[in-house]
Amino acid sequence: MNLAASPSAEQPSLPPHARALPTITARQRVLAVGLIGPGRVGSALLEQLRTAQPRLARSGLELKLCGVAASRRMWLDADDPELNGRHDSAQTWRPSDLDEFAAHVRGNDGRHALLIDCSASDAVASRYADWLAAGLHVVTPNKLAGSGPMRRLQAIRSACGVGTRFRYEATVCAGLPVVQTLRDLLDTGDDLLAVEGMFSGTLAWLCHRYDGSRPFSALVREAHALGYTEPDPRDDLSGLDVARKLVILAREAGWSLSLEEVDVESLVPPELATLSADAVMEHLEYLDAPMAARLAKARAQSGVLRHVASLDAHGHASVRLAVLPAAHPFAHTRLTDNIVQFTTHRYRENPMLVQGPGAGPEVTAAGVFADLLRIAEGLEVRA
Repeated sequence: MNLAASPSAEQPSLPPHARALPTITARQRVLAVGLIGPGRVGSALLEQLRTAQPRLARSGLELKLCGVAASRRMWLDADDPELNGRHDSAQTWRPSDLDEFAAHVRGNDGRHALLIDCSASDAVASRYADWLAAGLHVVTPNKLAGSGPMRRLQAIRSACGVGTRFRYEATVCAGLPVVQTLRDLLDTGDDLLAVEGMFSGTLAWLCHRYDGSRPFSALVREAHALGYTEPDPRDDLSGLDVARKLVILAREAGWSLSLEEVDVESLVPPELATLSADAVMEHLEYLDAPMAARLAKARAQSGVLRHVASLDAHGHASVRLAVLPAAHPFAHTRLTDNIVQFTTHRYRENPMLVQGPGAGPEVTAAGVFADLLRIAEGLEVRA
């Protein structure tokens, strides 16, 4: 079968000949897949799956793309193939209905089925527990389930007891193996003492580039043009997204940290915070004076500015713009690098570091893809 990338969030290009479930042989595992959120990450993932399909088929794994759901419309592989053929493979869209979508992907033939949520929707995250309980695996880079209400996360974890799996590696540092590394440490009997890291590729890039030669606002505009920031850059500068990642790691370690308990320093000045989303890009100069003062302070201490999140052994969590000594490991990151430092009983004197690019749809999609493959590895062949 073929899997094609989505050219936009509303019109993924999906070939009609990729409809029928492949014939199952004694060596094949078949996984039915539904994608929610065909935006930048979803489109990159579809392209990665399409490219990898021949290699996966040779290893005995057949992926069947059963549908794609956007915010308002969805495409299902049950649409009339003759109609699609007469219109040059155009897809037949229908209004999005996530219950119908999930039921279609699951099918009624006992297949292995998996839903990928590449949206940033809290409403979608609220359905995970029901999907898992119904026999669907769930993979996502959506941080809202892992950092939202603890009761919902507990329901999601409980729903995995029926044989389905919930994986979310790409919620923290895109494609870097951060969640899996922590899980491996804990599962082998280690104890987490502290976590410190740079969890925002956007803010890492801004701190790396900001040397005073250009106003900070100019760098934010450049990052926005490169696609590094959210459409509203205040979403990055507020530190809330980083706080969510810290909450996810804390909960992975068994600490019941809530988002409200994280001490978050926002880099958004009051003058910018009150503006409408449409007006923000025209008034980024409000950032320049406070950031210039922070840079001057760092230089006076012979240090560098880095955006750092930390969780200590007492459960105190913070997100802040910090002055670090030039010899600190975080001072030597590059471009959009994320870096996470785990201090554990085994790695107390020399903490474990995980470092690499932490921004961009391709690396985030790769993290989602890796989770899909880990689930597929455990599937049995079904006749």
